Amino acid sequence: MMNQPVKSLSFANPHPPFLTGVQKIATGIGSIGLLILFVVTFGVQFENRVLWLWISLGAVTIGILLYTWDQYRHEAGGIHHHGTWFSSITNRGTIAWIIGVMLTGFYVLLYFFPGLLGLGEEGGENTGLVGFFDPLSQWIKKEPASQWFVYGVFYTLAILLFGVKFILKYRHNRYQILRTISVMFFQLGFAFLIPEILMRLNQPSMDLKNMWPLNYTFFFDWNIDRLIEGGNLGMFMLVWGIVLIVLVSPALTFFYGKRWYCSWVCGCGGLAETAGDPFRHLSDNSLRAWKIERWLVHGVLVFAVIMTALVLYTFFSGNSRLLFLDSYYVRAIYGFLIGAIFSGVVGVGFYPLMGSRVWCRYGCPMAAILGIQQRFFSRFRITTNGGQCISCGNCSVYCEMGIDVRHYAQRGQNIVRASCVGCGICAAVCPRGVLRLENGSVDIFTRTKELKTLMIDPEEGIRIES
Repeated sequence: MMNQPVKSLSFANPHPPFLTGVQKIATGIGSIGLLILFVVTFGVQFENRVLWLWISLGAVTIGILLYTWDQYRHEAGGIHHHGTWFSSITNRGTIAWIIGVMLTGFYVLLYFFPGLLGLGEEGGENTGLVGFFDPLSQWIKKEPASQWFVYGVFYTLAILLFGVKFILKYRHNRYQILRTISVMFFQLGFAFLIPEILMRLNQPSMDLKNMWPLNYTFFFDWNIDRLIEGGNLGMFMLVWGIVLIVLVSPALTFFYGKRWYCSWVCGCGGLAETAGDPFRHLSDNSLRAWKIERWLVHGVLVFAVIMTALVLYTFFSGNSRLLFLDSYYVRAIYGFLIGAIFSGVVGVGFYPLMGSRVWCRYGCPMAAILGIQQRFFSRFRITTNGGQCISCGNCSVYCEMGIDVRHYAQRGQNIVRASCVGCGICAAVCPRGVLRLENGSVDIFTRTKELKTLMIDPEEGIRIES
């Protein structure tokens, strides 16, 4: 029998496995691609940018896919921890902090200092990293690249490549495969290619799956004017955006819970599920975190509603001030604090430190709205069979939304939480099949019982049925 690399963790060997030869080669190839991107950021110019761009992106792609293939090809279906809590990357070690700082720094440059990434000022020629992507941008939309085009390429590539990794890891679970393919499709087509191609055709562009309040600029005066002036296509986008908010989203949430959007469609959730999967266990499931979560996410929702009401008032009245509030000032504050700092810098940069759903859990106003609908009016819930639970804790550890799933499973209680995104990982990692994602009937008496008041055990800090 051929000797295979050690793929398990024991008390005698409490360390993650070493890299295999194939994984070392894959790491080297991927590193070459990253090195090229790194040096062009600091002003190194290549004579044939098209060739070197494809070499860099190709090397990163090959490196990640080759590493992933070798990592999972010998594994049977199921979840294997492989020293997650001992790894410097996945347990807030030195490497995790380095990655976190680098991601956060990149987002700061992207949002606030794009000139340092090479964006040409006042129509000037692009250089650096942005200029490196000019050939790809010209090929897709006949325009020079912007920092947002570069961001879109990285974002889409991350979801596609780590989506393949996610599928291989959870290949024993059909639900995980289907929903991952779904987020890969929506990101590549709806979020990236279609808007860019529409720009090439001089048509209004919009991510047709991105709706208010996540798309907080939808009701801004400049956006409404742009869509109205965009002819039939622009009017379709305007009407579709309103119908999506008022009819489509509530109906789908009623039948399927917020998972239809947060786990199958949304780009933020797609990045969290794929690139952020190695960090999902870092989500804080303490009672204190749950309290902070509820105040923050609903506070952002209230902020978004007030801001939108003000901008609509300005659009129809022509007056930017209502009482003591100035709509332009409010929208600028929201765009800076929520649109840039929270959803961008913190939302992704803090993956290695706080888990993969920081933005979705604490800040996303779309998640807040869908959560309210899911909690009170949806047919979706996670059902449990408490008699089969062995209290292994896998479900709680792998819940990226910080829900103490084991607490519910031990008591045989259905899980009806506003924050649950229905990713189904808790069911996928359960060794006893205790948890099931189901769409039942809405019985007001049953739902009232599920949501009845719970008290707090002051010593254990857990929720106890009253």
